[in-house]
Amino acid sequence: MEHLVNNHVKNIEISGIRKFFNMVSDYEDVISLSIGQPDFTTPEHVKNAAKQAIDSNHTTYTHNAGIIKLRKAISTSAARKYNLQYDPADEIIVTVGASQGIDITLRTLISPGDEVLLPGPVYPGYEPLIRLAGGTPVHVDTTNNGFKMTADLLEQAMTEQTKCIILPYPSNPTGVSLNESELKEIAALVAGKDMFVLADEIYSELVYEQAHVSIASFPEIRDQVIVVNGVSKSHAMTGWRIGYLLGPAVLMKHILKVHQYNVSCPTSISQYAALEAIGNGADDPSTMREEYQKRRDYVMERMDEMGLDYVQPGGAFYIFPKLAKAGLSSFDLGIELVREAGLALVPGNAFSEYGEGYMRLSYAYDMETLEKGMDRLADYMEK
Repeated sequence: MEHLVNNHVKNIEISGIRKFFNMVSDYEDVISLSIGQPDFTTPEHVKNAAKQAIDSNHTTYTHNAGIIKLRKAISTSAARKYNLQYDPADEIIVTVGASQGIDITLRTLISPGDEVLLPGPVYPGYEPLIRLAGGTPVHVDTTNNGFKMTADLLEQAMTEQTKCIILPYPSNPTGVSLNESELKEIAALVAGKDMFVLADEIYSELVYEQAHVSIASFPEIRDQVIVVNGVSKSHAMTGWRIGYLLGPAVLMKHILKVHQYNVSCPTSISQYAALEAIGNGADDPSTMREEYQKRRDYVMERMDEMGLDYVQPGGAFYIFPKLAKAGLSSFDLGIELVREAGLALVPGNAFSEYGEGYMRLSYAYDMETLEKGMDRLADYMEK
């Protein structure tokens, strides 16, 4: 009966990250620096708010777009932190994680034959969703541009079929971000064209030397942008599955229809937890951010000692060094690292063909684990 399955589904594959993680999960005595998940726990006041929500019987369906208190808190936070003005009544949708927000946005905006530009290397979760929506993903090679998909590269890649640009910054897997002037150039290039920008800003709270700037803050492009964000990375709430979309009402009314038939609404208990996180936990990410920066600096210092080439991450909790061995693909090198060094990193080719020759290291781990992992990498490099 498999021949009856939707061809779009048959032609997509399990994420290279998960495929590799599942393959090496049975090895013993392996230090894993592979998964992009905060090692912090959800703040206590957030967990208590969820418990209170249960005790108060907030266990029914909510408004399709999410409880209005949460949407108001998101609106206030976006204005205060990123100078973004969105009406909670009809320009904000609370989603089941950022991933569902990306899915329903692409299914709303993309038609068969449309092209979607995205950087290469890039998080592998976008391409399958583009294909499921009937679109064609077009990776823009950023490996010689500091992993930044800037206006000049975009202009070269644009065609009459270009319908959407995905800007996932700070980036998974590279940790790099775009500064204000680079975003301004992209805004000027795209403004007025029949295309959209999907700005995945899930790591916006985890930036280091420079403040995060959203492309939606440029008024000339505001009505062409959908912003994706959430509390998974900022408040260590990956399992609560709460993300949100910000966008112009004329687009959001259509995205809401897809969202409604997809999930009805996000989990009510998780929404009340997110309300506490965003409303009363605005400073919670700062402690995590400071710790991530210390870890990043330690990892860079060790890589410098090993002579590894990398681009300094400006945010998130990943670093993407060049790490290759003649005759081996990145995937095969990843397996060799596990077998010979007892170290699990994610092979670069999990992030498109432009990640070949690199490995992704996540420093969302405690210092003891990082030290052991870097020691094992150093020993492997010496051998």
